[in-house]
Amino acid sequence: QVQLVESGGGLVQPGGSLTLSCVVSDASVDVTTLGWYRRRSGKEREWVASISGQRTAHYTPSVSGRFTISRGSTKNTVYLQMTDLKFEDTAVYYCNEFHRDWRTLSSWGQGAPVTVSS
Repeated sequence: QVQLVESGGGLVQPGGSLTLSCVVSDASVDVTTLGWYRRRSGKEREWVASISGQRTAHYTPSVSGRFTISRGSTKNTVYLQMTDLKFEDTAVYYCNEFHRDWRTLSSWGQGAPVTVSS
């Protein structure tokens, strides 16, 4: 079973920045598209960004231009650099595989809580 460990969350003021990290325990992760997701209070988990093994990245429109997803030099690490954070970015952020059936993924990490507050 894949293990996912997110870190780097915290409290930040509007307009501030945070970088989240995720370590994935999967030997095939270097060829797997990975994604960041978030669950805002009272809402379903949503896709935020994804990056392929070839480092092609995609973003949900609400974060495009503010968030950057990247893969580390160690192939099982993925990052989410978040800038110009807004109140509505407050959520628990998770990483996992990304594919069209991601909603059926059953194994998730504990997530990294991000609170944007003044």
